[in-house]
Amino acid sequence: MSLIKKGDLVEVVTGKYRGERGKVLAVYPKQDRVLVEGINLVVKHQKVRMTDKGQEGGIVEMEAALHLSNVMVVDPKTSKPARLGVVVGEDGKKRRVTRGRNSSKSELD
Repeated sequence: MSLIKKGDLVEVVTGKYRGERGKVLAVYPKQDRVLVEGINLVVKHQKVRMTDKGQEGGIVEMEAALHLSNVMVVDPKTSKPARLGVVVGEDGKKRRVTRGRNSSKSELD
């Protein structure tokens, strides 16, 4: 189960893009991967398609997915990467909270 969700601000903690931040565009839980805006850019040679949208061909730069273990959610209060945990509130609902030494123990949802 992935605690990272679409729209979260994450920081890359390892690899070529270490230290860079971006917004999560998509999460693929079955593959344990995440798509981050402006991170892990790859070049794709795209073919012209004659559909309703009229997609143009050529060389396109787009984001590729990263493994979930390579990113951490940025704590909104401390602005540092932090781990995530789940806390059950008094009303019985689960809420995501930041954990660890860089966290403010704040809720994300």
